Amino acid sequence: MARRCELTGKAVQAGNNVSHANNRTRRRFLPNVQDKTLQSDTLGRTVRFKVSTAALRSVEHNGGLDNFLLKARDTDLSLKARRLKRDIAKARAGQTATA
Repeated sequence: MARRCELTGKAVQAGNNVSHANNRTRRRFLPNVQDKTLQSDTLGRTVRFKVSTAALRSVEHNGGLDNFLLKARDTDLSLKARRLKRDIAKARAGQTATA
């Protein structure tokens, strides 16, 4: 199971535990990744993502999943998120053309 956020790309980092005697042993810093179901307002459906808790706050701050994805860089997003972003952009373009 990959510990990577599908919306921000946040992943496992490596570092050292440093004791009082300055002994160094390798350790891993794990992101707080949760399985969450998020609602796409434009498409009118729900989508399951593995998302970090920091990304959940960012989604709420940006006004929902659709706005977050449209503002996000493609390099940070997973393949599933990039496809959803493309579908949302198409749906919004269709809504403005008919309005």
